[in-house]
Amino acid sequence: MAFEHLFSPIKIRGMELQNRVVFPAMGTKMADDQGFVTQKLIDYHVARARGGNGLNMIEVTCVHGPSAARPFLGIYDDKFIPGFKRLCDAVHAAGAKVGIQLWQGGIAVASYPGAMIIVPSDIPIAGTDQVIPGASVETIQEVVEAFGQAARRAAEAGFDCIEFHAAHNYSPHAFLSPAFNKRQDEYGGSFENRARYLLECIRSIRKNIPDDMPLFMRIDAHDDYLENGLTIEDVIRFCLMAKEEGVDVLDISRGNISSAAIKYEVPPVDIPRGFNVENAARIKRETQMITIAVGRINDPAQADEIIASGKADMVVMGRAQLADPEFCNKAYRGDVDSIVRCIGCNQGCFDGFVSPDMPHITCLRNPALGREAEFALKQAEHPKTVVIAGGGMAGMEAAITLKLRGHNPILCEATDHLGGQFLLAGVAPRKEEMRAAAISRAKQVEAAGVDIRLSTPVTPELLQELSPDAVILAVGAVPLEPPIPGIDLPHVTNSHDVLAGKIPQGNNVVIIGGGLVGLEVAEYLADMGKTVTVVEMLDEVGKDLGQLRKICVMESIYALGINTMVKTKCLEIREGSVLVEKEGQVQELAADSVVIATGARSRAFEKLASYCEEKGIPYYVVGDALSPRRALNAIAEAAEVARQI
Repeated sequence: MAFEHLFSPIKIRGMELQNRVVFPAMGTKMADDQGFVTQKLIDYHVARARGGNGLNMIEVTCVHGPSAARPFLGIYDDKFIPGFKRLCDAVHAAGAKVGIQLWQGGIAVASYPGAMIIVPSDIPIAGTDQVIPGASVETIQEVVEAFGQAARRAAEAGFDCIEFHAAHNYSPHAFLSPAFNKRQDEYGGSFENRARYLLECIRSIRKNIPDDMPLFMRIDAHDDYLENGLTIEDVIRFCLMAKEEGVDVLDISRGNISSAAIKYEVPPVDIPRGFNVENAARIKRETQMITIAVGRINDPAQADEIIASGKADMVVMGRAQLADPEFCNKAYRGDVDSIVRCIGCNQGCFDGFVSPDMPHITCLRNPALGREAEFALKQAEHPKTVVIAGGGMAGMEAAITLKLRGHNPILCEATDHLGGQFLLAGVAPRKEEMRAAAISRAKQVEAAGVDIRLSTPVTPELLQELSPDAVILAVGAVPLEPPIPGIDLPHVTNSHDVLAGKIPQGNNVVIIGGGLVGLEVAEYLADMGKTVTVVEMLDEVGKDLGQLRKICVMESIYALGINTMVKTKCLEIREGSVLVEKEGQVQELAADSVVIATGARSRAFEKLASYCEEKGIPYYVVGDALSPRRALNAIAEAAEVARQI
């Protein structure tokens, strides 16, 4: 056994866990439209239980019918018990313990029509004369009772423990924090009054569950980006009060949905790994309670050190197990090189959760997430030779999937290395984990025994020589060159070349294009001390960034003093300057160098397609070769195609 501290058992009241790893409650959108458990949700949790996880915590579950948000699970009626029993039985059969997170969403349900919004104090609705009223005492007491009845149902369904969600600006947190609670009655004002609602909920839960059933509480370490918010000293004081009422375990989180602090709830790659561990360590030390560390813990050695050093008793490893449901089994065996690691991109988990276009969360590194049953790998009945053109992330995903199914993939890459644009992306500030992921995936493809041919562009002649049964075109994209006068001047380069090491000359650099890549290049050059101006035609920069990454990137752009010009068109590039037009006014910007970052276009593959059509060879186009988009799409398409062949 590797990582002996991480994989040591722990007993909490009557529950004994096989290890210290918690798969946390994360919104998935996998409930049905009435809040019932689905087979999809069961398959999702069973995969992590089979993967060796110790405790699965079922996602945010509505305890109160009038304030329930429909995409989330419900436990506010006995009708939900049978579904949860099926889930509990399945997770238990797969080898893990299972808990449920009881949730009352507060202001978070405001975007769900018909849901009652329960907040401590009146909240004016911006741009209107309307106000969301603070909850009445009767409503508060109704919710307190609802928490207790939800806990009773959870115990009947077979859950091993309960988690009370008192973080992230949901109603318990909002009542406790003076940043939100302006009441003057018994539920507001003094610290004791602000804590009253939470303590009543805890008592209600505790009296409705068996004595040997552990009670966890998710709590923010302190308030971020909130005026007059909770300090860590306040949180410690409250945790000691909660301990007296029967809370056994503290799940130490960060963030709220009312400010930029939301970035801490699903922390992207921009935020340091383990950023919240020291807070957990202090709270553990001062409360003497069992404590769970949370926050970008995605490496078994990192997790083991947290336990070994006594900073926490357990660790949340959520997105680590979204990316690789076998994370725990692999770590337990010491097979760390085979782990597919979360890179904090947020494309599938958070962006997928908030996007109305995505039915449920997914993962850039694991396209099978939420499709565990239908994406189970099936051995090929008739093994085929498949040529894959392009060794980027999509090409590697196709190659390793085909190999695992028993096919003979031949992975051809025109350059002398695998990894494609992910390697370049990893050069940008704070994105080292993306580069590491590309290098790691290349090693995994090699370890799987895939026939890899570097410095081998795919041509019709090569296809004729190899005589494949099928071809996958994953040739990627190249930088777009807009028709700007002066674009061919010697001091003009593109974003790819800059990240590959071609550093622009001079101090003043103008970047044409303010999307993700343009902003990352801007940061990269500003870190070198260059004066950078970003010119963007749209009404904002970073429009293609997900919400949480955008918060982090824009904070960095501001801190570095990078000038951004929106609604601005580049008219001409000259020696030493760039001519732009903004709101009808023409300006000349000083520019020793110019970087083009206006997007990409698919690399040409018409000759290969024509050859395949002529010879009757099935071919599939995936990723940026089909249309330049996110890596999430490219890898998902490759995974799907590799399962079809």
